[in-house]
Amino acid sequence: MKTYQWVLIPLLLLASFAEAQHYQSDFPPEDFRERWNKLFDQLGSEAVALVQGAPSARGFEYPRQNNSFYYLTGIETPHSYLWLDGRTREVTVFLPPRNERLEKGEGKLLSAATVDLVKQLVGVDHVKSTDDMQGNWLRETLSENKSGKGIPDLYTPFRPEEGYAQSRYELDLANTNIANDHWDGRVPRGIRLIGLLKTRGPKPWDAAELQVLDLSPMLDNLRMIKSKREIALIRRASEIAGFGIMEAARSTRPGVYEYELDAAARYVFLVNGARLDGYRSITASGIDNINTGHYFRNTRMLESGDLVLMDYAPDYRYYVSDIGRMWPVNGSFTAEQRELLEPVLRYRDFLIERIRPGVTTDQILEEAAVAMEDWFAAHPFRNKRYEEAARDMVAKGSGAFSHPVGMAVHDDGDYNYRRAPLAPGMVFSVDPTIRVAEENLYLRYEDTVAVTEDGVENFTDFLASELDDLEALTREDGVVQKVPAITDPPE
Repeated sequence: MKTYQWVLIPLLLLASFAEAQHYQSDFPPEDFRERWNKLFDQLGSEAVALVQGAPSARGFEYPRQNNSFYYLTGIETPHSYLWLDGRTREVTVFLPPRNERLEKGEGKLLSAATVDLVKQLVGVDHVKSTDDMQGNWLRETLSENKSGKGIPDLYTPFRPEEGYAQSRYELDLANTNIANDHWDGRVPRGIRLIGLLKTRGPKPWDAAELQVLDLSPMLDNLRMIKSKREIALIRRASEIAGFGIMEAARSTRPGVYEYELDAAARYVFLVNGARLDGYRSITASGIDNINTGHYFRNTRMLESGDLVLMDYAPDYRYYVSDIGRMWPVNGSFTAEQRELLEPVLRYRDFLIERIRPGVTTDQILEEAAVAMEDWFAAHPFRNKRYEEAARDMVAKGSGAFSHPVGMAVHDDGDYNYRRAPLAPGMVFSVDPTIRVAEENLYLRYEDTVAVTEDGVENFTDFLASELDDLEALTREDGVVQKVPAITDPPE
């Protein structure tokens, strides 16, 4: 396991040589044009689309653009808008006027005053000020008879737009809770935009009634298949996540707190250029905490005999990963823990080995189940309850193909893996889980993988997963050290 340590050194050095970028440099204008053209192909020649950027950050939280707007422009300036006109296949970005006061505090931003730079970086046809969107702009723009067929349909995303550490399902749930709160009931920003579009667009007496339609499915279809540059960013996020988890494992000792392992992983994220985390850390020890699926308090002290479950990954330049591992606090798995974890690991291996384009996940599940039968025959269980749990995991495919991963940890897209063949560029998590309800046990391992032209890439195949390797890793020295209190605590 010592061979893993040296790999951290070049990762750390990368951050020190990198210069701060005011504007993204991961995607050239050609990439955005390709995405726009694919949207135009779906929109057709009788429709237009408006995509709203994120609002200004509240307070001093780290500013981050929403995923859809960044995916289509790479622009981080808040309160920006993208207009895609299917009638002419031209693209216009609307940016706020330059705010010198804001720039003094937060640095330069793309604005309506940086027309040439925006065209150079993004490749849009037109750059205008958001001031130009006031008054009758929408009504007049839609009434322009460019195709000879009257008012075009107007598309905009209906589903919530994810920002920092957000995924759509959780946003839907939060919006529902707000709507059901008798003393709140705020309308989500995207829904508010839909209402304004209907109010400010052409009226029935101008022409045919304006149809405002949902752009989200079209964007989801695009985001399901990652480009080579997107996969490179997810690969990098996965590398950083893996080394963060390894550092947390090294720092594991009885008496250390869960949040200290969180800190060890986050330290690795930060020094390797990931300014944010992709989701809040799940650093759980002990049966009850581990069994809480999205446990987040991370306040418990580790005890000898416990297992640790860590599920954590960074947000690296708007792309994330999703990785989980389990290891023993005292450096040694018990015989019972090994008996439960071994089938999870073998099932994971059999699944990943069989991922390839052109097959459905149902086919892969069937193939992996056959391989597991051979494994079960060669590895009899001492505890029949554990055998039943392992066989149930395989029979149900529990967590096997969990969710897409990309700009969000639970990324957007149709969860159609079982209904349609896998295709190159799909990225998702493999997260087999085993449960023993009678003992309140919940164990799992998670990797993020990409379907390639001829098979699969596991982004974290370097990360220790075999039980002996995990034990060895926890016996190494980590970055966490206890600092004695300077003063005695109050009595």
